[in-house]
Amino acid sequence: MIYDIRHTTSYTYAAPVASARCLLRLLPRDDGGQRLLRGEVELAPQPCRRKERVDFFGNRVIAASVDTPHNALRITLEARVEVRRLQPPAAALTPGWETAQRAAASFQSLAPQSPAHFLFPGRLTALQPPVTAYARESFLASRPVLEAAMELMRRIHADFKYDPEATDITTPLDETFRRRSGVCQDFAHIMIVALRGLGLPAAYVSGYLRTLPAPGRNRLEGADASHAWISVWCGAAFGWLQLDPTNNMMVCDEHIVLAVGRDYADVSPIDGVILGAGKQKLDVSVDVKAIEGISNPANELRQINV
Repeated sequence: MIYDIRHTTSYTYAAPVASARCLLRLLPRDDGGQRLLRGEVELAPQPCRRKERVDFFGNRVIAASVDTPHNALRITLEARVEVRRLQPPAAALTPGWETAQRAAASFQSLAPQSPAHFLFPGRLTALQPPVTAYARESFLASRPVLEAAMELMRRIHADFKYDPEATDITTPLDETFRRRSGVCQDFAHIMIVALRGLGLPAAYVSGYLRTLPAPGRNRLEGADASHAWISVWCGAAFGWLQLDPTNNMMVCDEHIVLAVGRDYADVSPIDGVILGAGKQKLDVSVDVKAIEGISNPANELRQINV
């Protein structure tokens, strides 16, 4: 699969903004079964300072400063990505979850991909006893770790309602869990907390998911969405395997990874501060267009805006 991606974020301010500082994680990763063929992030107005780096977890980060007074700020990503993921292993072949748990706890490396970084609570993923108890129903003694994680994913998909109005970025995880509703970011955080509560490493993944039109309908430009899912460590022999609880599926060639971290706080696509007063309006448009190797997703996908 080769995709062309265009992601436009526009801020319109009620009063002029004197300056803006932005931290952007919009360039897709170049690893893990995908290859960035080209990519560019543009800002309007042009930034007076711009610096690119790769963070500890391997995410591409752009730091930009706009010191020109402005009433609007537009950030545009244009990229071409090739995705060619390996076939996932049979879930029953993965080790028992207790074995994976012990292996993670004794892992010696502190390299970026080490499970050690993804065992503990994060800024947005404090451990919650009710969430741990919910997870235990799937993790029977000696059950293969991927098999148990996939059942947990299926239960989240069945028990939680997708509702963009139910939560926002500030909604605490315990409240989301009680409501049994939210969006893909919420479902990813809940699954991460559930797995970490059992001592299993889990990472947050942000990216895009190509969606297909209904039969007989034309594809709509800008109808694709930013998305979030999780990655669970299944022992040294199998490593990290990605699951999408919003859509009850293993990650496939329709998923494009932007960034990986401990939770959303590590991977927010656009972060920063402005110097100004008054309200602002935000508009986001995402378009993911397959240009080669078109195939259908394994399952019907929910609407999945973050």
